[in-house]
Amino acid sequence: MTREEALVFAVEWTAAWNELAVERVLAHFDEHVLFTSPTARTVVGVSTVLGKQALREYWNKAVAHIDSLHFVLDRVLWDPGTREMAIVYLSEIDGRRKQVSEQLTFGPDGLVVSAEVFHGVDL
Repeated sequence: MTREEALVFAVEWTAAWNELAVERVLAHFDEHVLFTSPTARTVVGVSTVLGKQALREYWNKAVAHIDSLHFVLDRVLWDPGTREMAIVYLSEIDGRRKQVSEQLTFGPDGLVVSAEVFHGVDL
């Protein structure tokens, strides 16, 4: 992946979330993905979700309780050596705004094999 491709990925990822298009986001994830988020503990009782199907269930359950969601892409960091990307964005969910960073690691096939979400404080 090039720097330009990383930016395209992040723009598409943001657009998919803004449409609550869970399946479009999931299309970029490996079947055996390891996904860690503080929100997961609240929604499904564990901080780390294992596998694409479990991630699908978590995200679908989470978005079912959301009235409004809007992400604004701030910046994208890409390390081609480690195949790691950070997507930094402003998250506004049901009126709560915060800065968020998602750290994604890509496998050799271009799919996300692990991800971790870091939430900032409410703005």
